[in-house]
Formats: sequence, C-alpha cells, structure tokens
Amino acid sequence: MRIKKGQQVIVISGNDRGKTGAVKALAKPDRVIVEGVNLRWKHRRPTQKSPKGERVQEECSIHASNVMPLDPKTGKGTRKRQKAKA
Repeated sequence: MRIKKGQQVIVISGNDRGKTGAVKALAKPDRVIVEGVNLRWKHRRPTQKSPKGERVQEECSIHASNVMPLDPKTGKGTRKRQKAKA
C-alpha cells in the first residue's frame, strides 16, 4: 500500500473531501484511520466509573483509495508511483 502510518494525507472523496490529517493507524487491508476525519458518535454504556454513560466521537476508517499523500511544498495531493520490481 502507498500510505504509511504517520504520513500526512488529504481526503479526495466522500463527506470529508478536502480535509487533511495524519494517518493514525492502518485498520484492515486497504483501510486507514485519519486524524479528525470520518468522525462518528459512539455511545458508551453506563459503568461504575461513569454511571450516566457517555457519547464520544471517534474516527472511523476510510478506504485507502479515498486518500492521497500530501505534498508538503504545494499543500496538494500527489500521485506516488510504486517502484518497479526487478
């Protein structure tokens, strides 16, 4: 895969198109979790620590084809070719 953990990326399709962030984790094959992108509400059950329960926002994974590595000089997405195997 062309995306690595910690790399700056830009989202090129979906509801969060145009947002940028660092890759937090590689979820499943071909899926990535980007900081501040694809936020969803998670409802937590009441526990002894938090008797009322809570709602927290967490980042969900998006497909790796929907992100593009960010060029630090121009601030735009860049296409990165994989090296040919000899």
